Amino acid sequence: MNRTYAPLRAFVDELVRCGLRHSVTCPGSRNAPLALTLAELTDATSVIDERSAGFFALGMAKASGRPVAVTCTSGTAAANLLPAVTEAREARVPLIVLTADRPPELREVGAGQSIDQVKIYGSAVKWFVEVGNHEPGRETAVHHRALACRAFHTAGEGRPGPVHLNFGLREPLAPVEEDLRPEDWEGRPGGRPWTARARRSSAPDATEIQALAERIAASPRGAIVCGPVAEDVAEPAARLAELAGWAILAEPTSGVRCGEHDRSHVAAHYDVGLRLAQPPADLVLRVGDTPTSKPLRQWLARVPQVLLDPDGAWHEPTRRAELVLDGSPAAALSALASALEARRPERAEGWLEAWRAVDRETARSLAAAPDPFEPRAWAALEPALPDDAIVWLASSMPVRDVEAFFPGSPKSLRFLANRGANGIDGTVSSAAGASLATGHPAFLLIGELALLHDLGGLLAARRAGAELTVICANNGGGGIFDFLPVAGHADPALYEEHIATPSDLDLAQVAALAGMEHRLASTPDEVRGAIASPALVDIRTDRAASVREHRALVERVGAALGAEPG
Repeated sequence: MNRTYAPLRAFVDELVRCGLRHSVTCPGSRNAPLALTLAELTDATSVIDERSAGFFALGMAKASGRPVAVTCTSGTAAANLLPAVTEAREARVPLIVLTADRPPELREVGAGQSIDQVKIYGSAVKWFVEVGNHEPGRETAVHHRALACRAFHTAGEGRPGPVHLNFGLREPLAPVEEDLRPEDWEGRPGGRPWTARARRSSAPDATEIQALAERIAASPRGAIVCGPVAEDVAEPAARLAELAGWAILAEPTSGVRCGEHDRSHVAAHYDVGLRLAQPPADLVLRVGDTPTSKPLRQWLARVPQVLLDPDGAWHEPTRRAELVLDGSPAAALSALASALEARRPERAEGWLEAWRAVDRETARSLAAAPDPFEPRAWAALEPALPDDAIVWLASSMPVRDVEAFFPGSPKSLRFLANRGANGIDGTVSSAAGASLATGHPAFLLIGELALLHDLGGLLAARRAGAELTVICANNGGGGIFDFLPVAGHADPALYEEHIATPSDLDLAQVAALAGMEHRLASTPDEVRGAIASPALVDIRTDRAASVREHRALVERVGAALGAEPG
């Protein structure tokens, strides 16, 4: 115990009393007291690179549903956490960012490794505090314990997100002994937190529920659109859809497309169907954040909507929502289903069957597609994935292809993705963090550009012992850009060098660097066999052929259904 370590030990002890389990540390001298204290009192993962460390913590927090702490040393180390902090803000992920800093007397005087860290993350954090420097004693202990409680609960409550505490640490930075009174630093007896927090009611407003149930009963052509959501809404969504005769358009990260619940009303391939037609709807209930699918977003911009949001957040890019119902979406769906049981909802003949027909024809068309083809590879994973698998989807094409083509499944597969800010940075690190926090194997579906963007995460995953399988669509550049107008209008050579940016890096070398097996796969059977144990699975495809086959697939579905692509 000394004047530096004793307050930090009280602080971290209080985080643990509040419910913190996991932390991520980065090497450094100024943050050594924070890192060593977290390592002693929490399940700590050491990550060398700060950008990767931030996304490790993000993946842990997203998968566990609990705040996770991450610490780094002073200077540009703190700046490297900004991408993860930004994603956490946009995706409602609770992070507790603990940056070490020079004390006030060493700031703006030319001291080494010193930058302005005060509010360095700006509006990306929910709360910032300069912890301050205090003489050791009981009041300092109380200050740090109360601060830890506030940090933990601020990160996790209301709209979850990151908080930032800046510690201007003086010597001693080593755990040398000083003569301090141990009783000054104790917390409340029985392991209780210094400040407990009572939970607010998440029950939806009863009057609004009754009014909305009336409207649902009078809206035979309706849908429940389920996007990324933190709570389990599968059972109540299925019950409400069955009572109303509605379809459920379930994005994979919603947790509704896969699982043991009733999936008879779940439409898995709505993206393909909405590329062929834009059927009018009487009403749509939106649960969670907006799915990625562009055809779905275009459709939503033309239909009446009600949003069910746990935080009453204004997550509404279509600007067509008539009501945001604040409260637990699962509780709201259950209440709506109960209210609907007392009514006789109208039903539209053929409405649900039209969505089911799209699912059937899309599955048939995908089965007829040539190999190698990314959507075929992703869909082929379903029978081979273990029931408790985490499937992490990289931004750009993997998250879109899985939304459009991954089938429904009775398995309890858990899909996660960084779709707050929609970046490709930190994808490998996030998947590895999710695996470590849950103890479940993670399967990362990624393109080679996003993989190369986070090579440090691949090395960190090996060092941390994460059970990670990487399935990479290796198509010679950023495949998503070939679907965009820029591909058809830019100078071909300049487009290839500056937009598509092929790397020509052999993924076998990447696998060797990360200490992973490298396995080539082209067909569905090969893909399923390749994920039997952790490896880097290399699916080599052609970008131009992929664009052609994506479009041909939609045309085949349209021909089977008698519909033209929109």
